[in-house]
Amino acid sequence: MRILELKAGENDAALRIDKFLSENIDDFTRSAISKMIDDKKVSVNEKIVPKSYRLLKGDIIRVEIDDPVALDVSAEDIPLDIVYEDDDLLVVNKPKGMVVHPAAGNYTGTLVNALLYHCGDSLSGINGVMRPGIVHRIDKNTSGLLMVAKNDFAHNKLSEQIASHTFKREYLAVVYGNLKDDFGEIDAPIGRDKRDRKRMCVTKENSKEAFTRFEVLERFKGFSYIKCILKTGRTHQIRVHMAHIGHPLAGDDIYGPKKVITALGGQCLHAYKLGFVHPRTDEYMEFERGVPEVFEKFLSKLRNQSII
Repeated sequence: MRILELKAGENDAALRIDKFLSENIDDFTRSAISKMIDDKKVSVNEKIVPKSYRLLKGDIIRVEIDDPVALDVSAEDIPLDIVYEDDDLLVVNKPKGMVVHPAAGNYTGTLVNALLYHCGDSLSGINGVMRPGIVHRIDKNTSGLLMVAKNDFAHNKLSEQIASHTFKREYLAVVYGNLKDDFGEIDAPIGRDKRDRKRMCVTKENSKEAFTRFEVLERFKGFSYIKCILKTGRTHQIRVHMAHIGHPLAGDDIYGPKKVITALGGQCLHAYKLGFVHPRTDEYMEFERGVPEVFEKFLSKLRNQSII
């Protein structure tokens, strides 16, 4: 078991304990945090509290995090496009269509299955039995660069960079329509959609702050090619934010128009750049990978003004 201690600041006063923890612990979902509170794993000033407890400035929050149990996920010999690897971490270029970690309906063929085969026991256990080594995620139909931690030391250090917004993540995307400005920032909190739990939405209720900067790279008839820079990394963030301002991603079957461009096999989104400070050497490292073939073909057709 590991113990995490946090202190409530002035801006945290009156926040519910479950909301505070979900905003300050990126390794766990809100439902997992709720379960920890129900299981009496969370105390404030050495007293067990309910989920409804509202913080006071100066409160000391103590969270007991259980050690990960034995992983019941099979190692699979799945080829990986490894961009960088050392004893502490690796950077993987995930293909479109690959699920990052096992979940209901996807217990095989995931990135985690491939990592278990490649790394063996050398993966951090912080994110639990189903997500060993996974520091951050990208959607199944989003391609691109992903960070994996081989030990808990590296995982903690990298998670700190994500929490402090110093972890660079840049994406390339094709969106519907012609954006009014060449540059912009979307500052809109994201939470679960009450009407459909599989969707996220911009909402002030039970949400987390979310910031996306964008830059228009090319304009086409009916579409724009953009770069997105993440300050935060919420579930479906770019997809939700771009749809929120009226420019959903091409190929997005959740947030896009009903008539989906099926040839894209999902949203036209690629995590092309990743930058971070190495957890052990303190050296800044940055990696890039170009868009996959299906993305490049779509861009070529748009440049030629072909109809898809």
